[in-house]
Amino acid sequence: MFIVVMVFGADKIPDIARGLGKGMRQLKDATEDIKQEIQKSAEKQGINTDFTKDIKQEIDKVKENINEVSGTIKRK
Repeated sequence: MFIVVMVFGADKIPDIARGLGKGMRQLKDATEDIKQEIQKSAEKQGINTDFTKDIKQEIDKVKENINEVSGTIKRK
């Protein structure tokens, strides 16, 4: 952290963080748009996308388990 302050200066760090946040948000939005387009295209062609819901549910379960474990680690 000290090196970042020395290289960029304390006054530039909020601008850099803000720019990174905006970039991450744009990337997330673009990814979501791509997912929606793929799903729409699959539905138009009659492809069953129900399995993606099952996969998402499994991923959400894993995320919850990770959050439970990391939450106990963070508290200690």
